[in-house]
Amino acid sequence: MTVTANPFTRVWTEADLAELPDGARYEIIDGRLYVAPPAGETHQALGTSVLTQLHLAAPAGWRVMYEIGIAIGDDRFIPDLIVLPPGVPKADQDYNDVAVVKPQLIVEIASRSTQTTDAGDKMVAYARGGIPAYWRVSRDGTIYLHRLASKEAYTLIETVAPGGSAKVLFPFELSLNARAV
Repeated sequence: MTVTANPFTRVWTEADLAELPDGARYEIIDGRLYVAPPAGETHQALGTSVLTQLHLAAPAGWRVMYEIGIAIGDDRFIPDLIVLPPGVPKADQDYNDVAVVKPQLIVEIASRSTQTTDAGDKMVAYARGGIPAYWRVSRDGTIYLHRLASKEAYTLIETVAPGGSAKVLFPFELSLNARAV
């Protein structure tokens, strides 16, 4: 379960995160602290499937990474997967500014505690950050492929049902298979 800590009494910043105990994923969205528990087996299986497909299809120089911290303005995120194009500096900070380390794709794997945030606040923030593509993987394995339509919103371009596949052209060409759970 994702818990929003003190949502109305405090505006959280990256500096505040240093004071929190290790062992959880902390994200800041619009000044609110989100805490997510460790991922479960279904989440990991879905993430591994998408990560492997992206990694195997990635052209030379592209990097497919998991749980890299990114910064969009004052917000701090730890997406499940990001895809970085050739020439982008190494993502070696706790939270890398997307103006410098610019993912071409962010993938969020839904869990019971994150599905609402993944389809809402995070999606809006990633669009504001100019991330060109966003994929959301539901708990049943359905993959929702979104492309940036404007500075504020994504457009759903395709839905890949569990057991189905789709030819994807961005950020690079691949045949994406949705895993049935």
